[in-house]
Amino acid sequence: MQDRVPANAARIAGDIPPPSPVAPGSRAAVAARLGLLRAELARRGLAGFVVPLADEHQGEYLPPRAQRLTWLTGFTGSAGMAVVLPEQAAIFVDGRYTLQVRDEVPTDVLAPRHIVEEPLSDWLATELAAGQRVGYDPWLHTPAQVARLGAAVEGAKGVLVAVDGNPLDAVWADQPGPPTAPVHPHPLVFAGETAAAKRLRIADLLGPAGAVVLSAPDSIAWLLNIRGGDVPCTPFALSFAILHHDARVDWFVDAGKLGPEMADHLGNGVEVQPPAALGPAIDALVAAKVRVQADPASAPAWVFDRIAAAGGTAIAADDPCALPKACKNPVEIAGFRAAHRRDAAALVRFLAWLAAEGGNGIDELDAVARLRELRAEHPLYRGGSFETISGAGPNGAIVHYRSSPRTSRRLERGQLYLCDSGAQYPDATTDVTRTVAIGEPSAEMRDRFTRVLKGHIAIATAVFPRGTTGAQLDLLARQPLWQAGLDFDHGTGHGVGSYLSVHEGPHRISKAGSAVALRPGMVVSNEPGYYKTGAYGIRIENLVTVVPVDLPGAERPMLGFETLTLAPIDRALVVTEMLSPGERTWLDAYHLRVRSDVTPLVDAATARWLAEATRPLAA
Repeated sequence: MQDRVPANAARIAGDIPPPSPVAPGSRAAVAARLGLLRAELARRGLAGFVVPLADEHQGEYLPPRAQRLTWLTGFTGSAGMAVVLPEQAAIFVDGRYTLQVRDEVPTDVLAPRHIVEEPLSDWLATELAAGQRVGYDPWLHTPAQVARLGAAVEGAKGVLVAVDGNPLDAVWADQPGPPTAPVHPHPLVFAGETAAAKRLRIADLLGPAGAVVLSAPDSIAWLLNIRGGDVPCTPFALSFAILHHDARVDWFVDAGKLGPEMADHLGNGVEVQPPAALGPAIDALVAAKVRVQADPASAPAWVFDRIAAAGGTAIAADDPCALPKACKNPVEIAGFRAAHRRDAAALVRFLAWLAAEGGNGIDELDAVARLRELRAEHPLYRGGSFETISGAGPNGAIVHYRSSPRTSRRLERGQLYLCDSGAQYPDATTDVTRTVAIGEPSAEMRDRFTRVLKGHIAIATAVFPRGTTGAQLDLLARQPLWQAGLDFDHGTGHGVGSYLSVHEGPHRISKAGSAVALRPGMVVSNEPGYYKTGAYGIRIENLVTVVPVDLPGAERPMLGFETLTLAPIDRALVVTEMLSPGERTWLDAYHLRVRSDVTPLVDAATARWLAEATRPLAA
C-alpha cells in the first residue's frame, strides 16, 4: 500500500500561505464542488465516496485542512457525514443538528437525514446500484467505523474500497496545508513526571507487543511532555508516534514546528522523523517480527491495513497512555486546584457583572465576550477549552448550543441563562457551568433547578468502594429528577485532561458508562441538568477529582470526590425546603469555601456581591 501523499504538497512545503477555512457555501458553490468530486470519483472508477467530519486522529477539534465536510456541504456542526453518489448525495447528522443542517445545506442537492432514524444502510439500499464501488479514506475512519460502512455498502450489494489519496483533497484547490503551530516543552513544574519516566512506565505495559503506534495527540503530548497549537481550544501538536518496548520513541512530526529547545527536552530516547516515514517504520517492525499494537477505537484503519499489508497481525488494544494520563499525579492535581482558584476570580467577576447587567439589553454574545475578556486578563490564560455555550431562555435548552449573531438572544427578565465555559492554563484545564435567574424565576424553574442541585450534591458527596465505575454512580444524579418523571439526555460527567482535552477518557459518569473504574487522581465533571424544550435549560457543573476516603471501620478501600470548581450557585433558584439537612450543609459549606478562597482575588465591589451570593441558606 502506498504512503499517503497530500494533493497540495507544494503548498504544504510553504510556497503558498494557507488560506482561511471556507465559510458555508451557496447552493451554486455546493453543487459545483459536488460536481468536481463526482468527476474525480469517475476518473478513479468509483461510484461514490464517504466524507466524514474527521481527521487522521479522530479529534474533537479539527485543523482547517480537515474541514472537508464543511467545504463540500456548508455544514458547520461538530458531527456529521456525507455520502456522494453519481446522481444523489446525502448528509447524515444526529438529533442535535437536524435544524441546523437544513439552514446551512442546500437540501435539493444534499438530502439531510437523521443518522439513527434514517440510517445510511436504508439510503444506500435505495440509491446504490449492485456492484457499484464506494470509496473511503482509511486515514479518516477507525476499523469499527469501516466495518459499519462495509455492512451498509455490502447490504446494498455494493463494494467498499479504501482509497490511496483522498479524492476530495484532489479537487479542493485552495485547501489549507497541515497546521504548523510551534511545539514547546511542557515544564516539569506542571507535568510532575519526566517524559523519560513516562516512556519507561508505558513501555512496561506493552506485554506481548514489541511496539505501539500512538495516534491520539493527547497521548503523545502527555507521554513526551510537549504541547502545541494545531487545533482550536486544545494544545495539541498533531503527529504520530511509535513507542518501542525499550522505551525509545519514533516521533513522526514536522520538524519545522520544533524550536531549538526541543532537542534537549526530548533527549536521546526520542527520534524525530518526518510524517511520511510512519509507513516504512511500520513495515520495518513487521519485517523484524515485532508485534505491533494499536488502539482500534482511535487509530485510523490505515494503521491496521499497513500492518496487514506488511504481513503482520496488529494487536488491537487500548491506548496504553490513556489510563495513566487520566490518573493525575500530585503535581497535576495541585495545578488543577491553582487553576480553578485563578479561573474562579474571573468567573465570579463575570457573575457579578451579569447580576448587574442581565435584563438591561445584553445578549448571549455580549456575555461570551465579557467572560473571555476577564479570563484573558491573567497572564497564564491560554484560551478557551471549548466554545462557550451561552444560552438565554429557550436557547439554554439546546444542550450543545452555539450562539451566533443570527441566534443570539437578549438576557431578559423572567428567563434563565445557562453559561458553560472553560479555560486552558499551563497547569490545568477548566470546565464550569452555571445557570442563573435573570429577574424573578418561576416556581417550576426553581423546582427543576433544586432537583438538579440535589443530584449534583449526591455525586459530590458520594462515597464508593474501589472498583466502582461511573455508570454505577450515574443514577445518583438522576434520582431527584426521576422522582418527578424527569431526566436529562446526556452523561453526568466526562474526564478532563491536564492542559489537554476538556473531554478525556477512558472514564466517565453516564448511563452507558465505561468499564474503567474510577481511580484516585482522575478528574471528572459533575454536571446533571434539565432541559425544557422551547423554554429554558438548567445545568450545574463542577469539576471533581477522585480521592481516597478514610472511613472508620471500613472493610475495603473507599473513594470519594473533592470538588475543584469554585463559583456560587444561584441561591435565588434554590427551594430550601426541598433540600435535606445534609444537602443544605453541603451548599453552605461549599459557598463558604468559595467566599474564603475567592474574596482575596477580586475587587471590593465584587467581594461585596460575592458575600451576598454565598450567604448561608438560613440567612
